[in-house]
Amino acid sequence: MELGTVVPFTTMQGAVSRNMVESLAVPTFRVGYTITTDALDALYKKIKSKGVTMTALLAKATALALVKHPVVNSSCRDGKSFTYNSSINIAVAVAMDGGLITPVLQDADKVDIYSLSRKWKELVDKARAKQLQPHEYTTGTFTLSNLGMFGVDRFDAILPPGTGAIMAVGASQPTVVATKDGRIGMKSQMQVNVTADHRVIYGADLASFLQTLAKIIEDPKDLTF
Repeated sequence: MELGTVVPFTTMQGAVSRNMVESLAVPTFRVGYTITTDALDALYKKIKSKGVTMTALLAKATALALVKHPVVNSSCRDGKSFTYNSSINIAVAVAMDGGLITPVLQDADKVDIYSLSRKWKELVDKARAKQLQPHEYTTGTFTLSNLGMFGVDRFDAILPPGTGAIMAVGASQPTVVATKDGRIGMKSQMQVNVTADHRVIYGADLASFLQTLAKIIEDPKDLTF
């Protein structure tokens, strides 16, 4: 690209631009949480050879936590009422050439981790080939944005219009921690930061959702059922 040139938005950049401006109308707030990932990392190592992706594990953990906190999976469109969504559809942000798209893992709480991983690979391939159908990227009820693979430790995400919350996921990093009995140990920890619509979701809702999510990730046996 020649420096100094003016470049019109692509269709995708135009859509992102409209959504970002629309999201400014929603009063949002953010709550962060640090989660120990040693058990999740060990599980991932064990089942990675069967085609399981870390994205699918995070989506599944998030979906199982949302089952217990339906208000965090709700949405408000008119400012006068809100909807408890009947499905838990986890949208995951994917960087594309010249933009961003959020393929959706439908019913992520109900689909097993192996099928979810296969579905995710299929969605990413379709996204890269620009072949996603609208229902494959517009039906998310909760969004994940993960910059951990770039070594980012924490960030804020912008709430997609028509949804209640989005979770920004940072890198899992070895951390020196003090144990309850006063000893020093090493644990891998990641920071997550949820941005939510404060018209519907309050601080205590997000805090209890994040506690549930941390419990699931720190003892991930339910992820492989």
